[in-house]
Amino acid sequence: MNIFSRWREGLSRTSKAAFGQIASVLGASEITNDTWDQLEALLIQADLGIETTTSVLDALKRIARAEGLIRSGDLSSALKQELRSRLITPPPLSFGEKPTIILVVGVNGSGKTTTIAKLTSRFVSEKKTVLLGAADTFRAAAVDQLQVWGDRLRVDVIAGEPEGDPGAVAFNAVQAGVARNVDIVMIDTAGRLHTRLNLMEELKKVNRVVGKALTGAPHAVWLVLDATTGQNALQQARSFKDAVHVTGVILSKLDSSARGGMAFAIQRELGLPILFAGLGEKPEDLTPFDPDAFVDGILTNN
Repeated sequence: MNIFSRWREGLSRTSKAAFGQIASVLGASEITNDTWDQLEALLIQADLGIETTTSVLDALKRIARAEGLIRSGDLSSALKQELRSRLITPPPLSFGEKPTIILVVGVNGSGKTTTIAKLTSRFVSEKKTVLLGAADTFRAAAVDQLQVWGDRLRVDVIAGEPEGDPGAVAFNAVQAGVARNVDIVMIDTAGRLHTRLNLMEELKKVNRVVGKALTGAPHAVWLVLDATTGQNALQQARSFKDAVHVTGVILSKLDSSARGGMAFAIQRELGLPILFAGLGEKPEDLTPFDPDAFVDGILTNN
């Protein structure tokens, strides 16, 4: 039960916000049109998105009719099951290639560099050798931040000149990873607004250059999304998926968000697995995404 307790604690803001109010709606009263209207408003408020909310409500109405449910309280378990059914169980991480090249992308302020540090800490604790590529050459602080983490975790960081070519850094990082026979090369890319087409084109270039440095690379592209941005994260995810074929999502700052419902919208509209979620500041608080624990956590008051 420890993992469920951890998720409940990490999701306390989400569970006390819109999801927490669901408990009062699903009380002992009879199911009425007002019940459905209130439930719809709360699910949208929780950032499930209109399409996901409509899908969930349609399913609950079918269940209520089929099973002859008349009390709103009887909908609680059905709601939990419907929400869980809309989450993809993430596939086990595969490091079949050596080195496995992971490109990490995301917008400015998403927590990308910190997430890379936490992932590195996890992989090092699993006895994997890791090399980092500091391809965010436009923000000196990002390179410095990665260097500090590299020193702390005793992991080498490949960096370039300030404002240099990020593609060159990525290329050098991949080649160094091959030469040193490391298990994993993670490349930190410049945070960029998904609405800036020129910057997205540059990200595509980095992606292509990595493929030239090692055939078949990158083997994974992980998109870091700030959970506090809610539905705005959905448009970000679409743009990055179109640009660089994102293979998985990492939800950062989930513990700081009251809008955890956006996880359902991401999975419904993009079909991308959520691989990790940030439930706190410590490295171990970046935890593999657990759909059962997530649904339990957001509905813990229900």
